[in-house]
Amino acid sequence: MIEYIKGELVDATPAWVVVECNGLGYGINVSLNTYSAVQGKKEVKLYIYEAIREDAYVLYGFATRQERELFLLLISVSGIGGNTARMILSALSPSELCNVIGSGNDKLLKTVKGIGLKTAQRIIVELKDKIAVTGIESAATVKSVAVAANTEIYEEAVAALAMLGFAQAPSQKVTAQILKEEPDAPVEKVIKLALKRL
Repeated sequence: MIEYIKGELVDATPAWVVVECNGLGYGINVSLNTYSAVQGKKEVKLYIYEAIREDAYVLYGFATRQERELFLLLISVSGIGGNTARMILSALSPSELCNVIGSGNDKLLKTVKGIGLKTAQRIIVELKDKIAVTGIESAATVKSVAVAANTEIYEEAVAALAMLGFAQAPSQKVTAQILKEEPDAPVEKVIKLALKRL
């Protein structure tokens, strides 16, 4: 089993990176969170999850162990495959995801592309107790009050960006980032700032 791959970052897109290690180029699926973490770096270390199926051998890479741990929890939920789990981790940072699951916010989870209400509720029910023992939540709990206040603005901004034709995952990522930097920003300001970054 591959624990991690450390090497030169040869190519990087928001969903895929190539890491060269000892003359081998590994094509690795990544989330937007991991892409942001490795972007612009020459040397990278990615924690790996190998999905070995009859028709494919797929590598998923993560900038942190916590993100990989959450990925493993997500794919343990029936109906959630590797790509859906990656989509969830692209829309929400590990601590945000822990918050969403811990607070039972199925509305916010449902905004992730490919996640319906029933799936969002299943994720929350199956992972709520498991998330509590990961230790990631402790960092998230501090933000829970702010996140609750921002949820409405976040949802409004993402919906507005979708209407303007922007893809959901990048819109969610940018909106979350803006609200992290400026928690008191009104929705109009969040949208204006998001338009500059997308």
